[in-house]
Amino acid sequence: MAVVDLKLPHHQYQIHIQPGLLVQLGALTMAVAKHERGTIIADESVQSLHLPTAMKSMEQAGYQQVLTCTMNAGEHNKNLTTMQKLYDDLLNARMERKSPIVALGGGVIGDTVGFVAASYLRGVPFIQCPTTLLSMVDASVGGKVGVNVPQGKNLIGAFYQPNAVVIDTDTLKTLPRRELICGLAECVKHGVIRDADLFDWLDANADGILALDPDTMVELVARNVQIKATVVMEDEKESGVRAHLNFGHTFAHAIEATQKYTDEGSHHHGEAVALGMVAATRLAVDAGMCDSSVLDRLIALQDKLGLPTSADNLADNEGLLKTMRLDKKVKDGAIRLVLPVKMGQVVVDNTHSDDEIRNAWNSLRV
Repeated sequence: MAVVDLKLPHHQYQIHIQPGLLVQLGALTMAVAKHERGTIIADESVQSLHLPTAMKSMEQAGYQQVLTCTMNAGEHNKNLTTMQKLYDDLLNARMERKSPIVALGGGVIGDTVGFVAASYLRGVPFIQCPTTLLSMVDASVGGKVGVNVPQGKNLIGAFYQPNAVVIDTDTLKTLPRRELICGLAECVKHGVIRDADLFDWLDANADGILALDPDTMVELVARNVQIKATVVMEDEKESGVRAHLNFGHTFAHAIEATQKYTDEGSHHHGEAVALGMVAATRLAVDAGMCDSSVLDRLIALQDKLGLPTSADNLADNEGLLKTMRLDKKVKDGAIRLVLPVKMGQVVVDNTHSDDEIRNAWNSLRV
């Protein structure tokens, strides 16, 4: 088993990574949240695939009452209405302050359930059990939880660290191909912002990754989790270097919000991030901040992994700019962007004009 430690001044926990680890979910949960009762909130798409194993492991670990709830993982269901339903389920089952809540599924589940755990009875133990690559390497680690509102993505939320993260890389075998590829966007991001060697490793091991080679997948997840954990330990609440993790995301969130998360043909989160990274890097190149080879290498790797580098269904520039100005990271009205200066290094910059950002958007259009 690969284990990554995340230690903060007020809290510490471990991220466990291993094929077949779902059968140990109950034991790993009981080790950090001992109680008679617990809850698993699962993505409907994994209800038949992984929920029975998860529930059995909880019962075998000694949980006498295990409440199971499901929710649809669609981004449009990551909202306050869904949270109210989950609160009702927890209250009706009389779940207590020491009763753990397990999030079983992808990033939408982890974000929503994490916010429920942070706010139910002012905070209960929370276990992340991600089943998508995107949530394994990014969303499940670091404590960002929250939901969307009509004005934008993740505008209502909190920082609430889990008590443990349990990653069974075998669950990736049941993941739709598109979702697997979406998760690779965050891996590419980590290479660009902090680890040029990881970027090279992704390029060299693309075939093994896409073939879901077991050892390759454990190394992929562990390397990316270690990067995310290191950044979080340096800056838990995004006052400094944690903002680097937003590389591509300001563009991506504008894509998602303008597509309303539900439009036919809309981009999934990882696809939007991939497009956002290309746009941000194009802006940096045009501004003379980094060499064009960084953009060339980024596009080549994303092509190899099956990630998009252009799109023909983006909203108009003014709508995209308007949405970007609603981003959480806007300061004094200026759009703050994470931009590369070389492979493995980025900076946060708010000096670029609307016209430069429009040109970056235009570079994505087919």
